[in-house]
Parts: sequence; structure tokens; C-alpha cells
Amino acid sequence: MTETLSFRHEPHPAPTPAADREAKLIDPGFGKTFSDHMVVIDYDLDRGWHDARVTALAPLSLHPAAAVLHYAQEIFEGLKAYRLDDGSSAMFRPDANARRFNASARRLAMPELPEAVFIESCKALVQADKDWFPSLEGGSFYLRPFMVATEAFLGVRPAHTYRYMVIGAASGNYFKSGSPAVSLWVAQDYHRAGPGGTGAAKCGGNYASSLVPTGEAMAAGHDQVIFLDSSEKRWIEELGGMNVFFVFADGSIQTPPLSDTILHGVTRDSIIALAREEGLTVREAPYAIDQWKADAESGHLIEAFACGTAAVVAPIGKVSASDYRFTIGAGGPGQLTGKLKDRLVAIQRGLAPDAYGWVHRF
Repeated sequence: MTETLSFRHEPHPAPTPAADREAKLIDPGFGKTFSDHMVVIDYDLDRGWHDARVTALAPLSLHPAAAVLHYAQEIFEGLKAYRLDDGSSAMFRPDANARRFNASARRLAMPELPEAVFIESCKALVQADKDWFPSLEGGSFYLRPFMVATEAFLGVRPAHTYRYMVIGAASGNYFKSGSPAVSLWVAQDYHRAGPGGTGAAKCGGNYASSLVPTGEAMAAGHDQVIFLDSSEKRWIEELGGMNVFFVFADGSIQTPPLSDTILHGVTRDSIIALAREEGLTVREAPYAIDQWKADAESGHLIEAFACGTAAVVAPIGKVSASDYRFTIGAGGPGQLTGKLKDRLVAIQRGLAPDAYGWVHRF
């Protein structure tokens, strides 16, 4: 497998005028204000990965029989780049995203991309679009690396050709409700993943299956949906796109254990490391929805939060289902939740020592 590639930089024929770009950066939202460029790398069985380039962001041209459109061979990642106080740029744990990308590729029978190429591709896009960092508080440059099967054929087998791309978006806050804590709806009739499925892979199908229950949650006035296991319909797994933690009165925290039904979150892993550094007991153990309700009502559970690249850390204030509802603590952000978020964000933005080597500066 090719470990390194040289990236060709193609001139952009019509980059966004500076005044238009600055107007967009005032309130970019999340994942909708795209920058000028994209990275593209092609793959086929004979040449492997080849023709790496940084080019103008443009629509894709795919044959109507492209395998991604019929057999859903598609994976993606999400990570953020930050503008540091000294004017340099940084990405948070891109090596972890590269490893997870390849784990997803193996599960979807797609070719692996060398980790060094993954990191360099993200770096190349950030450097090409260095003027797209928003200056608003909490702003970042969100990177979306992804791969699709491009071979035109109608038959159930792994494709022989693929395209890897990276696009970027200037981004602000993920949740739009403005509430200090998010409200969750328990999915009782839908499940995100089952044993032996693709729950641990970051592929589009997992998210497509969450859209109906997430829509129901939002229609009922909630921010997100939380899924239970598909076997017993009792054990908490994760939100539609975030891992979840529980904080108890004795100072310990707990999160569902990783499995083939739960995404291996980079932010989750970072939170566990920081919590243990604080001297906290961290349990990776199953936690039932009825126990969550009982612990919240008794006061044994005092905080809960979700975490992921997009939102970083989001306090959970209320949980509802068709036949019950409960509030966690006072229904707002908890003290430990805030402390862990502040520590993580300070490391990400180069404002605190990085003892773990998580921040990739360039």
C-alpha cells in the first residue's frame, strides 16, 4: 500500500471574493458554509491510491450505476481544525480519525488509506482554505473526509474503484436550540444498530436509519434521540451521532462499553483520559434506561452529557419517552461536565498543555 502521495494543487478559477467570504463567516452555522477547495484521491485495483490533488470545490460526476448509489459503499469521518493564538493551525487527534476511517473501510470492504495520507489530505485542505476560519467564539473549521465506491456495475460485490475526498466547512455551534442543556427522546420502536452490523463503522447508512426517530424527537420538542440496544431494548447505547456519559454523586462516571453497535468516539476516548487524569473512577459498563431514570430521581445520578466532534460536550438536562420523563439534576449544565469540556477545548485550541500529543500543529 502506498504510504505517501504528492498532492497536486490546481488553481481555483473563481474563489469566493473576500467580502462575500467574510459575510458568510459572521454566522456560518454548522456544516453548511463550505470553503473553496476540496481534496480528491482516486483508487483502482491496479494502481492503488493515485492522482492526489487539491482542487476547486465542485459537484461530482458519477455514473448512474456507481456502486455507492446501489450498495451503499460509503464511509466518512469528522474532525476539526482550529486557528491558534499564534496564527498557526492545528487539528485534534487526526491520527485517531485515520485509524477509525480504516476500521470503517475494512467493515465496508473498501480499501484502506494510509494514515499519513489521511492526515496530509486534511492538512492540505486547511492550508488551501486558511482564510475560512470563523472568528466567532467556539468557531472552527470542520473537516469531512469521505470515500465512495465509483465503479459502474450492478452486482453485489466490493467495487474495484473508489474516490476519497475531503471537504471543509466554517462552523459555529452544533445545537441550535440555545438551551443550556439538551433534551433527549428515547427511541423505543427504532434501533440504531444490531450485533454483527455496521454500528461501529462510520457509514452513511447508520445515520440514515436514525433520521426517522430523530425527526420524531425534534417534532416533539427535543434536541436529539437516544437509542437502546436492539436485543433487550433496555441498555443505553448512544445518541444519533454522539456517545453518552453519566456522572454520579460519588464522583464516578460511566459510559456504555464499546461494541459492534457503538461508534468508537474520539471525543469519548479523550474524555475518559481526562477524567482519569482528574482522579475520577471511570467505568465502561452497561447502563439500563430504567436505572438511569431511578438514579436521576433519587439524586444518585447528578449529571449526564453527550460528546462528539461536532458538539464536543453537550449537557443533558431532560429525558422523555412515550410513558415517562425525568430531569437530570437541575436540568442544566453540571459542574463536572463543564470542567471536562473546558479542559478538552483548552487543549484543542492550544490554550493548555497537551500531555497526550493530541494536537497536530502546522
